[in-house]
Amino acid sequence: MIKLFSPARLPLLVILLAGGSVAAPAALADGCDRCSAAHPAAPADPAAWLARAKAGYPLDTCVVSGEKLAGGMGSPVDYVYQEPGKPDRLVRFCCKGCIKDFKKDPAQYLKKIDAADAAGRSGN
Repeated sequence: MIKLFSPARLPLLVILLAGGSVAAPAALADGCDRCSAAHPAAPADPAAWLARAKAGYPLDTCVVSGEKLAGGMGSPVDYVYQEPGKPDRLVRFCCKGCIKDFKKDPAQYLKKIDAADAAGRSGN
């Protein structure tokens, strides 16, 4: 299997939508080139995964800035946060600039997404 990237070198991956196509990570089921650990394989159908993740995304605002998604900043930027041993997570931003702030403290922003998801499930 040809490995296009290693999670050790690239813990975060941006999925860019361009003309309906999706750039997806390569499968990493065999273990990376820097360690012997197996990493989760990419979804069999990345476009379907992204569509499901977008449909279930609990926020309609940027997790960093609070700006409306698809508001004055244009189309949202869809970002896939990857952490070894955990499922990939979709994070949506109002612009590419917010990714830099997200990277400084991903846990802080993931908690906001989790809280919104929990509130949506409980009906609050």
